[in-house]
Amino acid sequence: MREEALDWLEEARADLRRARQMLEEGDYAISCFFSHQAVEKALKAIMIGLARKRPPHTHDLTVLYSEVEGFLELPEEVRELLPEISQYYVTSRYPNAGLRRPSLSFSRTQAERALEVARHVVERAGGALAAG
Repeated sequence: MREEALDWLEEARADLRRARQMLEEGDYAISCFFSHQAVEKALKAIMIGLARKRPPHTHDLTVLYSEVEGFLELPEEVRELLPEISQYYVTSRYPNAGLRRPSLSFSRTQAERALEVARHVVERAGGALAAG
């Protein structure tokens, strides 16, 4: 396994921990952002480690998943949430990028859903890289 792929996976795991911590602290917008980052980095780890490609310069999780779906199977309910989680890259951090005040507008439900998707993707990516 390429060391670089494992670096991306470990950073995905670190972001997953950050997302969980922010959820526990009630910072739902930043929890959503870190969940997005965990998914993005896990998908890029698969791209590097199994697809043997350089990741594109995008944060769009649907585009990234389309590049690796032959190497990483995700359940339909997880795949269907990727577009929602993908939007959190911008909307969770910038005023008026969808919400006037993200720090006040994101809900616990959104953060929990994003964290569950991230957990699932990171775990599956880890298993795929270990097997690959």
